[in-house]
Amino acid sequence: MDPDTAITAVGRAIQLSVAPVFLLSAIGAMLAVMTNRLSRLVDRGRLAEARLAEGPPAEAAHWHHELAVISRRAKLVNRAITLLTVTALLVCLVIASMFIAASFDIHAAKGVAVLFVAAMGTFFVALLVFLREIFIATSTLRLGPPR
Repeated sequence: MDPDTAITAVGRAIQLSVAPVFLLSAIGAMLAVMTNRLSRLVDRGRLAEARLAEGPPAEAAHWHHELAVISRRAKLVNRAITLLTVTALLVCLVIASMFIAASFDIHAAKGVAVLFVAAMGTFFVALLVFLREIFIATSTLRLGPPR
């Protein structure tokens, strides 16, 4: 391959990889949100376990229910984190594939498209799992003084 053509191909690959790089930024932001939620759930779970151990037996059912909800939410957040991480890995593969294809003059459009669609699929599922966790969080939300 002519050096000028190779430089042009790599330049084009860089241009095309800008959108996936922005997507990586969005995924990173989502991962930050998820890890913060997971951290808060862990803290809340530890507090609920302490109150269960120290509290009167009459409140045990309440704290068991609270722990069950926290556990369910933590599993969903963990699943969303896993899906987002897989999404980020797939986007990295998209970027790497584009550079390899440009560097070695390989026609990888179908492979890149499949990887990108897979990344969008895992991102979509991660958002659905996150939405489910939000629904659980808001369904158990109690505002105001205890009754």
